[in-house]
Amino acid sequence: MKAYIPEKMVAVSRYQNYFPTLPREMQDDIYARMRELIEEEKTYCDKGNYAHMAQILTSIAIYETLQKHGESEEKAYRIVSEEMWKYLDPSGMQKLAKRSFFLPLMKRIVPFGFQHGSGAGWRYTWHKDDPKDEFRFECNECIYAKILGKRGLIKLGSMCCHADIINYGSLPYTDFIRTKTLCQGGDVCDFRFVRHATDAGNGWERSESI
Repeated sequence: MKAYIPEKMVAVSRYQNYFPTLPREMQDDIYARMRELIEEEKTYCDKGNYAHMAQILTSIAIYETLQKHGESEEKAYRIVSEEMWKYLDPSGMQKLAKRSFFLPLMKRIVPFGFQHGSGAGWRYTWHKDDPKDEFRFECNECIYAKILGKRGLIKLGSMCCHADIINYGSLPYTDFIRTKTLCQGGDVCDFRFVRHATDAGNGWERSESI
């Protein structure tokens, strides 16, 4: 098993900017809770899942620790979600999407990246017969849904789903279409990217994805 060390996981998570703003006592409690979670979820703590588990376990630990230190559940969720989303920067992806090779590149690098960046608990369906202006796949099994669902924390999974909307929802020339996710009650997460010759508003409208 890859060494799962809370301090290093927080440092690569989307909370790396927020975490240092917390009082030392809360930081220590978050690290302690993460050590417990690592043991509880050791089935998924392999090399491939490291980046995912850094997000999942840090989210849980911060969410629970905020409440332990007196925050309401509503405020704890708002802080965790807003801090995660605040960290995201879709500008690089948006710049790349302006280039004509964007979708062919996605078709190559996304399956490769998921193959090497997913460990136990994931399953995907890829479609190799898509037309040149379309790229789609399904996530059939997801560790966010598995881990957070059994803990009654599926709303943290939905929060992570929304990160995809931030990253992909306003790409130039590209419509990101997703009608369901496992963390939002769907039987799969259905990802679809459609490339257009013009930008949004010039003959096509962006989809309202979830």
